[in-house]
Amino acid sequence: MRDPLPERLPNGKCVNGSINGLANGVTNIAVEQLQWRKTAAAKQLKREQILAAHQNWRLKEPVPSAVKDVSTLALKELTDREREIVHLDATDLVRFLRNGHYSAVEVTIAFCKVATVAQDLTNCLTEIFFDEALQRAIELDDYLKQTGKVLLSIFLLLHRLIVIHSKPVGPLHGLPVTVKDHILMKGHDTSSGYISWAFQRIADRDAVAVRILRDAGAVFYVKTANPQTLLSLETNNNVWGRTVNPYNRALTPGGSSGGEGALIALKGSPLGLGTDIGGSIRLPAAHSGLYGFKASVARIPHAGLLGMSRPSYVYVYFIYFLVAIGSHDGMDAIVGVLGPLARSARDLALFCRVMLAAQPWLLEAPLLEMPWKDGLADGIGLPPKLSFAMVWDDGVVAPHPPLAHALNRIKRTLIGAGHEVIDWIPRNHQEGWDLITQLYFLDAGKEYFDTLAESGEPAVPQSEWIFSHARDKPYSAGEIFELNLARDAFRADALAHWNQTESRTSTGRPVDAIISPVAPTLAPPHDTTVSWTYTSHWNLLDYPAAVFPMGRCTAYEAELTASFGPARNPTEHLVQDQWNEAPERAIGLPVGMQLIGRRHNEEKVLAMLQVVEHALNEGRT
Repeated sequence: MRDPLPERLPNGKCVNGSINGLANGVTNIAVEQLQWRKTAAAKQLKREQILAAHQNWRLKEPVPSAVKDVSTLALKELTDREREIVHLDATDLVRFLRNGHYSAVEVTIAFCKVATVAQDLTNCLTEIFFDEALQRAIELDDYLKQTGKVLLSIFLLLHRLIVIHSKPVGPLHGLPVTVKDHILMKGHDTSSGYISWAFQRIADRDAVAVRILRDAGAVFYVKTANPQTLLSLETNNNVWGRTVNPYNRALTPGGSSGGEGALIALKGSPLGLGTDIGGSIRLPAAHSGLYGFKASVARIPHAGLLGMSRPSYVYVYFIYFLVAIGSHDGMDAIVGVLGPLARSARDLALFCRVMLAAQPWLLEAPLLEMPWKDGLADGIGLPPKLSFAMVWDDGVVAPHPPLAHALNRIKRTLIGAGHEVIDWIPRNHQEGWDLITQLYFLDAGKEYFDTLAESGEPAVPQSEWIFSHARDKPYSAGEIFELNLARDAFRADALAHWNQTESRTSTGRPVDAIISPVAPTLAPPHDTTVSWTYTSHWNLLDYPAAVFPMGRCTAYEAELTASFGPARNPTEHLVQDQWNEAPERAIGLPVGMQLIGRRHNEEKVLAMLQVVEHALNEGRT
């Protein structure tokens, strides 16, 4: 008779029900735990050895762990010229690099210095390759000098009075760019937050977006942290550990592009590549006081992300097509997108312009052939009076007072600038969350569990939380068909709902855009992010959305009285408690909002973002 013992150990491996079987299983777990910790230690040691070679770039004095706000510390050891460099956005930097005001080498060194300190302060980096970056910067500077010499020779031969301009490699000549860990970069590991992939996933090619940026003249110098599974709105994994928020290290920077958010916030990068399937660009941007952009699917290159299996390559006439799409390769019920985190709205447009100027649809088969429309992105053709809908509450979780205060400020400002603002009537946001979590876990999480079991590493808390949304068994083909039909019906209903706003506007049109919080809270404590509906809803609908900063929470805003009603669900109860128990925690934290547009209206979204920002800036004067 079998002993009444578990048939499955915590690592997911089956054992028999005997005492001996259990003892052997426990021994195996102990061995696996030792091994995965050794792997993590080896990865972290390699990273530290690279940083230690640049000890002079680090802060002279260590920062005590009790110091929570480190947002101003990363620049302490820089020269005045280096501070000037790292304060510039990408658009200004490429202009100064192109005209020779700064060299690619000095710009690269400045950002490498800040990235080194940012790592010490927030644990935001994974792979580091400063030497490779400096060699690339030297080559770019030499190229600029050589093209200038050629043009000068032509001038001397023709004896003509002309202005001599050196020729850059491309539109991003010498611009430092950082990349989220799971995006393939030739020659570098892609552990993606999994112990079993550490040292095992050296990319032999660039992701399509990385290739385009490299050809445009970008300089790559680090990769940045993402969480275990990538399906998380925080950034924590067993390979590298937890990434923290530079404005308060007791709080999360968001995820899954949290390494990018922390690094750019500390001015360790002017432009970063993130990905988003539920809020993973937008939430780190909001929690770090940055700009971020999630386009609709099939607009921006997305091939070459290491998800749950190795990426595949197909060669056709000497052109490679990356056919991997990221986590759960081959799953297209819900698809993520790649996009930028940046310092300015115009940098979001710069990124999109460079991506689409490269005609990526010739490299990545699923992409739509939709060239970037510069005029529209600059606002040409926008109606002089726009109509916006405000999401005061998504019907699932009401936002904290600083976010409601920011929404009111936007409303007053836009009305004062001659635009119209109406209330957005939330529709089916909880139902949308229930549906998208089913689409995330069509295989009941099998690939996640299998990948964790390869090394025996445990799930981190945020992984455990999202796993709780998976059912016990995979969906059948018939059930997947039904879910896809439900998704399409949900999108059709949402489209009709948007169109019906025409009856409530004075413009004779439906609203032009929606303005919404990115989350119901500012950056929360670690392992407490449980509300996705302000971001994942727009992934389900495949609507583009741009995040923009609204400054930092003041003591006045932290003292605002919350007008919460009775909690409608356990998630809202937790979110209300977070505010009621410690409203002062919000002081100094970034406040961000998102502007949402119709599907594949990326240029219009960025044009309307300029309108909103202009109105807000005018309102400050």
